[in-house]
Amino acid sequence: QVQLVESGGGLVQPGGSLRLSCAASGSIFSTTAIGWYRRAPGKQREMVATIITGGNTNYADSVKGRFTISRDNAKNTVYLQMNSLRPEDTALYYCYLRNIGGPSWGQGTQVTVSS
Repeated sequence: QVQLVESGGGLVQPGGSLRLSCAASGSIFSTTAIGWYRRAPGKQREMVATIITGGNTNYADSVKGRFTISRDNAKNTVYLQMNSLRPEDTALYYCYLRNIGGPSWGQGTQVTVSS
């Protein structure tokens, strides 16, 4: 089994920054993708940013140029640096990992952007 524990969410004013972290443990071998999704109130879950095999990154168009995903393999941790946050970034952010065992999800961390 894979365990994913997110941290770093909170309340921030528009234009501010947050850094999310996701610590992975358990059967994380043969990981083919790791990253972040989010679900805003009343909306479907959407991909925010992912790192796939080979180190390539994918971003949602709405966050390109503002969010940066990175990974520390030694710590089995993936990060999401979020800058220039907007009210529409308010959502529950989930860590995601896909490997030979299939997809795994964290419990989520709430990000609220409001003045």
